[in-house]
Amino acid sequence: MECIEQNRFRALANSSEFSRAVYSEIEEVGWEHLVRLSEDLKFLSFRVLDKKGRVHHMEIQLDKSYPKSPPSISVDVPCVFNLKWSKNSRLKDLLLQFREHLEKLQEIWSILDEIDKSLWVVNLNQLSHANTCRQINLGNDCFIMLRIHPNDPKSLPECRFMGSGQALNSSRKTWQRNSKRWNKDKPFLENVANLLDAELPRPPDYQNGDQHVECGICYAQYLPMMSWDLRVEVELIINVITPVAVGLFILSVLQTGCAPLQQHGGHMMFCLAIVHTVQTQLL
Repeated sequence: MECIEQNRFRALANSSEFSRAVYSEIEEVGWEHLVRLSEDLKFLSFRVLDKKGRVHHMEIQLDKSYPKSPPSISVDVPCVFNLKWSKNSRLKDLLLQFREHLEKLQEIWSILDEIDKSLWVVNLNQLSHANTCRQINLGNDCFIMLRIHPNDPKSLPECRFMGSGQALNSSRKTWQRNSKRWNKDKPFLENVANLLDAELPRPPDYQNGDQHVECGICYAQYLPMMSWDLRVEVELIINVITPVAVGLFILSVLQTGCAPLQQHGGHMMFCLAIVHTVQTQLL
């Protein structure tokens, strides 16, 4: 929290016994971990990092009888822990219990991270820490939805197939036939592949970090908007002042907003500098 904010809340802390208690407990936890604090000091949000560097937020709601009554909490985790609270408990004890709970969830999050990295997961960017389900594209309009058990992540997950056609029915029957082959001692992805009797599809190029042919950087969101007439003028100037190869590269950037191939990267920044200079001169 900024110094001004701390000074404002310090002034509020002198207004009542409740305010003084909350302010004191925030200092124990550390202002650097505080994300939000309401005007009446009854709502707080703290940021916590687990041992893998994942960011978690704990939202805390206090009532007038705090600390005699336990706070209400909201956290983005698959299962909520049982809060242990007494009249002598403080916010630092709450954060400590939350950190201990995060440690217990490291195994399931490691499995989910491996799935997200290695398989073709649908709507990957919309998933939260609390979500233990993964919809995986198997190809041929066939999808499998896996729900991993938070308390026993290495066990056989709940499974549901979605899609249409013969490939879907075949995959479902294969999974059911091989379900007894699930082995907790084997890696999760190996188990899934064994039950499906198939190699699982890798993520498409735009999700995969080790692709060889890719759109280098999408520059459309960074380049200023240009009218059609201005775009034509820029293309003409570029073709005059640059070699043909470089000119074609820049035209591709102007027309599509993307650099076509990674191997052109040696001239990428130079070409973009020319584009920016020409645009500036024409504006």
